[in-house]
Amino acid sequence: MKKKEILKLAKRDFEKTWVETGLNLKKPHHDDEYPRLHLKTGKNHPLNDSIAKLRQAYLMLGFSETINPLLIEEDHIYRQFGPEAPAVLDRCFYLAGLPRPDIGIGMDKIERIENLGVPLNEDNIQSLKEVFRSYKKGDTSGDDLVQDVSSALEVEDESGLRILEKVFPELQELTPIPSNTTLRSHMTSGWFLTLEAMAKTHPLPVKLFSIDRCFRREQREDSSHLMTYHSASCVWMDEEVSLDLGMAISESLLEYFGFKKFKFLPDEKKSKYYIPGTQTEVYGYHPKLNNWVEVATFGLYSPIALAHYGIDVEVMNLGVGAERMAMILGGYEDIRKMVYPQIYDKKSLNDRELASMLRMDLYPVTEDGRNLAEAIVRTAREYGDTPSPCEFTAFEGDFLDKKIEVKILETEEGTKLLGPASWNRIYVHDGNIVGVPHPITTNDLQTPEKVIEEIINSMEKEIVDDLAIQALKNGVPTGISYLEGVAAMAAYRVEEMLVSGEEQINLRTTIAKLPSDVNLKLDKVAVRHITSENKVIDIRGPIFCSITVTLME
Repeated sequence: MKKKEILKLAKRDFEKTWVETGLNLKKPHHDDEYPRLHLKTGKNHPLNDSIAKLRQAYLMLGFSETINPLLIEEDHIYRQFGPEAPAVLDRCFYLAGLPRPDIGIGMDKIERIENLGVPLNEDNIQSLKEVFRSYKKGDTSGDDLVQDVSSALEVEDESGLRILEKVFPELQELTPIPSNTTLRSHMTSGWFLTLEAMAKTHPLPVKLFSIDRCFRREQREDSSHLMTYHSASCVWMDEEVSLDLGMAISESLLEYFGFKKFKFLPDEKKSKYYIPGTQTEVYGYHPKLNNWVEVATFGLYSPIALAHYGIDVEVMNLGVGAERMAMILGGYEDIRKMVYPQIYDKKSLNDRELASMLRMDLYPVTEDGRNLAEAIVRTAREYGDTPSPCEFTAFEGDFLDKKIEVKILETEEGTKLLGPASWNRIYVHDGNIVGVPHPITTNDLQTPEKVIEEIINSMEKEIVDDLAIQALKNGVPTGISYLEGVAAMAAYRVEEMLVSGEEQINLRTTIAKLPSDVNLKLDKVAVRHITSENKVIDIRGPIFCSITVTLME
């Protein structure tokens, strides 16, 4: 089924369509079966590489890894940030959830269920009421509702889903209700909860690090901002800590990434959860970058914020943005392209990749078929320049346990057996797919320069344009000639002819305009790339090849 048809049917009956999609699974193509199916080595993501290095660096410095709470209640933001809390909350995502409505089962709904072909009795109705009562109380999850309704009514899940959709529209019309729970916007919000739990139960010093996501409701995402990022943060809790400790940790941590020199400047942001004058920006000099870059921030937590959590010792906190580190070391200018290259970074296909995406569409399945294709090419190569009218037998004999005769012919007078483009070969150059004229005598071992010389000497110069010459000199050869594509298609059609019971077929290829005219198929990804880059697919040329196949007695 096509995508549009699937969506149309799913809108009418989702469950039935969903089941049918499973029935339409295609069997693997013969060439895709194990062990012919081979998986190549994958590619790392630069962000995860940075996270892995940051994690290793913290561990080497003696910090223990922890996972901080991700869901933070609104009142914690006020306890941590004080008067700054409203501004911080403006950047937070609040969580919301769907209410669980009271769902009554009156006579109208019973009648609608029965109209869908589901007979009801008192036991079914009571069971259905129990399902909705359990759902309202939270004892039944939304994931199980379809199955529970189907079980109560003693029907298949397909019918249960249809009943929920058609009879209980209130489930489709629910509006989320916001809560006072936020997604963590700063790793600090999680640190206070962790430190509160450990302050009176763990010996000092407490040295922890966490590398995890934070979420910020930025006004917009751009080249330097995302709504979600990874904070690589650490805390050092002890009876007494100092800014010197933050400097030492920063230096040791960043040396792991190749930074050689450091400088520390006061941070103008002055977050209220830090002691005034302690919030510090860390700049590092990396020989590879040949520049000073901001790479981290540290400070000492405010006694006011700590007191809200019953903590009477001191805490140093340091944070590094994993995305920031990856961008610096990888030379990326746009965070979106680095984190989500599949969305923001347009894939560029090189000539080698494009060449791999061009292949023969129809190709003989059997050994007899492949041998026949080769016989057609040999005959065409030997007699292609013969003046017409003329005909030549390319094959006569047994083929798939039948006797056939295959001829190449041209009945029109004053031409040749084959058109001048029959031996054109396809090259990929600078994103273009080009048919390049080749003399029939061209040897695969000849140098491009020798081939060019033969082309110019043996063919009309005006049909050899600059793009073709450049493709021959510098392009990627696909190794496919027009006539080889035609021969493969002819052999495939002969196989089909014998299977279907036909006794004769006539094949005629005239002027090539599209890849399909010479039995070639280009992947859709390649077609889209060529179109978007304003490149061309130029395989125009006269072939004029006629092939007849006759089943013999």
